[in-house]
Amino acid sequence: MARFDFVIVGGGSAGSALANRLSSDPANSVLVLEAGRSDFPWDVYIHMPAALTFPIGNSLYDWKYESEPEPFMNDRRIYHARGKVLGGSSSINGMIFQRGNALDYERWASDPGMSTWDYAHCLPYFKRMENCLAGADEFRGGAGPLLLERGPVTNPLFGAFFDAVQEAGYPLTTDVNGYRQEGFAAFDRNLYRGRRWSAAKAYLHPAMSRPNLKVITRAMVTKVAVSGNRATGVEYTRNGKHISVDAGEVILAGGAFNSPQLLQLSGIGDPQHLESVGVSPVHELRGVGEHLQDHLEVYVQYSCKQPVSLNSELAFWKRPIIGAEWLFGRSGPGATNHFEAGGFVRSNDQVDYPNLMFHFLPIAIRYDGSSPAGGHGYQVHIGPMYSDSRGSVRIRSANPTEHPAIRFNYLSTEQDRREWVESVRIARSILSQAGMDPYNGGEISPGPSVESDQEILDWVAKDGETALHPSCTARMGIDYMSVLDPLTMRVHGLDGLRVVDASAMPYVTNGNIYAPVMMLAEKSADIILGNTPLPPEETKFYQFRNGDPLSPTGVF
Repeated sequence: MARFDFVIVGGGSAGSALANRLSSDPANSVLVLEAGRSDFPWDVYIHMPAALTFPIGNSLYDWKYESEPEPFMNDRRIYHARGKVLGGSSSINGMIFQRGNALDYERWASDPGMSTWDYAHCLPYFKRMENCLAGADEFRGGAGPLLLERGPVTNPLFGAFFDAVQEAGYPLTTDVNGYRQEGFAAFDRNLYRGRRWSAAKAYLHPAMSRPNLKVITRAMVTKVAVSGNRATGVEYTRNGKHISVDAGEVILAGGAFNSPQLLQLSGIGDPQHLESVGVSPVHELRGVGEHLQDHLEVYVQYSCKQPVSLNSELAFWKRPIIGAEWLFGRSGPGATNHFEAGGFVRSNDQVDYPNLMFHFLPIAIRYDGSSPAGGHGYQVHIGPMYSDSRGSVRIRSANPTEHPAIRFNYLSTEQDRREWVESVRIARSILSQAGMDPYNGGEISPGPSVESDQEILDWVAKDGETALHPSCTARMGIDYMSVLDPLTMRVHGLDGLRVVDASAMPYVTNGNIYAPVMMLAEKSADIILGNTPLPPEETKFYQFRNGDPLSPTGVF
């Protein structure tokens, strides 16, 4: 039986970073097991940024999860895309790079046992992983493997949007990942010279020539082998064969759905639930699969009076031209993700830092490319960032190929519903300012008939979609419902088993979660290797409660 020092389950975002860092010492043997396929360099749907709508819903790229009927959303099942290739969801996502707010990490650190996860301890790992092409400074890194281009925001609709947010009373900021997140700006994106820069591209492929690193695709791990209080290896299937591998350390990096699913399939979780689905309990941890958090979003769409939106690029006859421009010059409409700008605001002065996120898009269309509004248009993606709704991920049976039961419980709390009403009203306020007048052809969605608080909530329940940020289902902490030791990333009570992915987060951050996951992987790699951690950086960041000045303008 083969044996490796480290077996990483999942070749996605966190798994790619871990594979690179753990194999950097040639004395370590590392195996990566990825259930999906390779991100072939010729695959246009992965590497062309504007093609991001094509993989979603396609079983070649997407695991195609669905929630259970959501009781506060008319019993709808909410579709949830997850990457099924090397690079994981970083190979199919919107390529928006956001760290979250510094106070997110202060919130993490305020929980017992979590003091080493405050912003000062996380900042050096954010900087280590970044190559921010807009410029390095005390907040941003300039030599890391993740190349980040800032949105060019040349479409005139972006300029009008920036004018409108200021007219509505909200500031611009120079960098949502820098000193002050609050405000509106051009976004950093995981793009470089017109090509998606996924975790696999940044971390995994540069390391795959190392003789001590082995990557196997189409390998579905079905169980973590446990003997006594120690994980000893994994079992997986490939091409119809059942294979076992011994490991000095097993590291789960499958994400907020797959990691708790595999723990439960291995008998680690709530014994009562495990027995009810035919799995023999091995280790009791009632928090496995609990505390699921996510971001829900809607699109507030407007018709555009001038032919300046991206709608004309949707014409079928233009696709060969766009493809050729990208293929031969890495330029044109295919070379951008189009999510080039947006921002963060507080919906009221009772919150300490922004609780609403906006993505502006110069076209009216759904995230998966379906249901264009018709004609020229534009939209903002809007939603609350730290809802207190909590859900769960629980296996339905002992069958590892069966998707688990996923419940988000969107709109289930008073705070969640209140912030949704505030977010839609703020979006409308911004988009109805004079700065948008040259283009404002009227609201398409939800439309003028949706006005009262209840009508807004009814629309959100009918039209809301996930922003694809599942997290917190094997969270760090030291209370009885936590799963991971914050100092070691080990599963409580078990040696040789760690979890490093979005499921480890104690609270979802207020933004897209790719950047926090990569930071978590970088920091965890040092923990696992026993390296001296990077020293904390006590850098002053903007805090509304401290009375820090909120300057009205930014520079792009």
